[in-house]
Amino acid sequence: MDKSLESRSWTDLSCEHSPRPATSDKTFSFSARPLGIIGKLVALVLLFCTGCAGPKTNRPLVAQTPNFLNAGDVVRITFPGASELNQTQKIGTDGALSLPLIGTVQAAGKSPGQLQNELAGLYKSQLQDNEVLVSVETRAVPVVVSGAVQHPGKIIFERPATVLEAIMEAGGFTPEANLKRVSVIRIVKGEHQTEFFDLRPVLRGLPTRAAYVSGGDVIYVPERLLNF
Repeated sequence: MDKSLESRSWTDLSCEHSPRPATSDKTFSFSARPLGIIGKLVALVLLFCTGCAGPKTNRPLVAQTPNFLNAGDVVRITFPGASELNQTQKIGTDGALSLPLIGTVQAAGKSPGQLQNELAGLYKSQLQDNEVLVSVETRAVPVVVSGAVQHPGKIIFERPATVLEAIMEAGGFTPEANLKRVSVIRIVKGEHQTEFFDLRPVLRGLPTRAAYVSGGDVIYVPERLLNF
């Protein structure tokens, strides 16, 4: 073998087959050759991480006080241009109100603002000044508490209430209750949606954000699984 070939290093051989990159001030050029194994792995990791960025988490179902009217709510309806029509009514079990000049109006399932706008439209042909104001005097919040509680059943609150309050109104937890996975089931746009809550921190005295229920919610407290 030619001794001159033996004395040539691997660096010399690689440089012989690879053109030197063009140089310019603060300019970088990248080779178009296929990526090596490490480069491919890095590219895959970057692609995977980009795919992991999913949609933003939806707001919790019961993070805020509900704002929809329910049967049993007492509302104040004020007519600034016709004070003789002012009145306070309780929404009936059918979810409706009976109002002068326009008759029966469905109120349950709507926000006070939505009902207010609807009434303004209905009174447009009845009053010269059709402005209507709707405010809530007291609320009725019916919820069902089931599972590992002392007295399961339906409870009606006349004010906003939390998940923990509803369970305590049902007599509290049984010894078998699993406080780690209490579920709140709510119908949203015709579909059941469920959110789970760990109530252990609040019972231990730790600061915990209040979770409010909405009318029609079902609260289910499961039992702990026993290992034999």
